[in-house]
Amino acid sequence: MQRIDEANQELLLKIHEKEDEIRRLEGEITQTRDLAEDEEWEKENCTTLERERALQELEEETARLERKNEALVHNIEELQRKLTRKLPKAAKYEKVNLKGTPEESKLKIQKLEASCAEQEKELNKVMEDFAFVAQLCEDQALCIKKYQETLRKIEEELEIRFLEKEVSKVLSMNSERKDLKHQNNKVKSLQNKGIWVCKKIFRYFFFITLFFIRLLGYLFFHISFINPDVLINILPMILSRGILWKLRCFLFPSLTLEAEDMLPH
Repeated sequence: MQRIDEANQELLLKIHEKEDEIRRLEGEITQTRDLAEDEEWEKENCTTLERERALQELEEETARLERKNEALVHNIEELQRKLTRKLPKAAKYEKVNLKGTPEESKLKIQKLEASCAEQEKELNKVMEDFAFVAQLCEDQALCIKKYQETLRKIEEELEIRFLEKEVSKVLSMNSERKDLKHQNNKVKSLQNKGIWVCKKIFRYFFFITLFFIRLLGYLFFHISFINPDVLINILPMILSRGILWKLRCFLFPSLTLEAEDMLPH
């Protein structure tokens, strides 16, 4: 019985140790998870800030290029308006000033040729400027397109990182939930085992008590109705004389009937 009690106590101590260990592991898991989440959050925050700074710079550069493109388009329109204003004036001047003497006409023609050459130079210069501006517009449009593609790629990368982070959180939560469930199952199995041992010990003591009560009942019935001297016959066969003498000295005063006061004098 003592061994069973000791085994039961050891089992209960093991159960308490397992529960303490589970609480400690849960605390460590939550602490490490919080630290890992804080570190990961700091890293993600730094990367997000860098990405946002880069996105802001790209947006500013894109806005600047768009403004420059609008200015170039406006300059092209101004050059086109200037060209359209100059050409009719030159044609009108040429038609009007050809009247007069041949010498004057010759001089006027020479002047017109010189002015036409100058206008042709100006026109070539304007066309070169127009071609240069058009090339700049094309280059800036290509740069804007590249910046837009870069922005789209960065946004997609940020979205993928966010999704990966959420998936990793869900997976870590599932793994932690499985670990806690496994540990809880272990604790429940140990508790069930302890309850089963306690029930077994209780049944053992209960049946032993019933057995002794029944045995005492049989002995009392035998002494009362069948053989009242059974103890007197059996005890000398079991016990030694010294023990019998000690037992007689112990029980004799209680079994002796003191009737001296009741006898007549």
